[in-house]
Amino acid sequence: MITFTEAQLLAWITPLVWPFLRALALFSALPVLGQRTVPMRVRIALAAFIALAAQPVLPAPPPLALDSLPQLLPLVAQQMVIGLALGFSVRLVFAAVEFAGELIGLQMGLNFAGFFDPISAGTATPSSRFFGTTIAWLFIVINGHLIVIAALAQSFQAFPVGPEPFAFLRSVQPHRWGADLFSTGLWIALPIITMLLFVNLVLGAVSRVASQINIFSIGFPITLTVGLLGLLLTLPALQTPFTMALERALAAFR
Repeated sequence: MITFTEAQLLAWITPLVWPFLRALALFSALPVLGQRTVPMRVRIALAAFIALAAQPVLPAPPPLALDSLPQLLPLVAQQMVIGLALGFSVRLVFAAVEFAGELIGLQMGLNFAGFFDPISAGTATPSSRFFGTTIAWLFIVINGHLIVIAALAQSFQAFPVGPEPFAFLRSVQPHRWGADLFSTGLWIALPIITMLLFVNLVLGAVSRVASQINIFSIGFPITLTVGLLGLLLTLPALQTPFTMALERALAAFR
């Protein structure tokens, strides 16, 4: 007959609980894998698989009885905060790219064509959804999901399981990430915005020279055509700023 003590059971379960909770919180906020279209059972299975596979590289957790509620709640809160912050940092990178699409669509005149996005449950513009879909494919192609999982495993070295759940927030300061969102989005959209600004200057000069030309009837198709050509030319270069922004977002967890 196989017998085991409570200490042995806790020694088996405790190393799996903390990475499971942190991974589950990550998949609650991570783009692509954390969308509503992904069933909750799939997220739970992925979190359990990651918690089991990452055991050889994780530090030993502190001994703790799982029935000690006053000591357990801060540790659970710490895992949830770190996992959600990790997924939120990646989501901010996606939001920066979609923000670049919003700026480009505004200059092209496409922002009036808003539609309902079932993934985000909000209103989106064609250019932002195009950038969002493209960056989702790029995230999988460059193994971004594996990079995020590696950052999750390394976060246990940088922020081990401890009794202070909000020490992570004081160290990382996630309230500063919003500035990176706007700067990265503007950086991505700047080439096309500059191109469209030049087109608008040319159209303004034409309207002054030949006032009989209806500049509103020819300005929109010209601006739209130049914007689409600019998207076609700059799209292959989207990987570099996206990869740099993703690495910068994950550097705080390593």
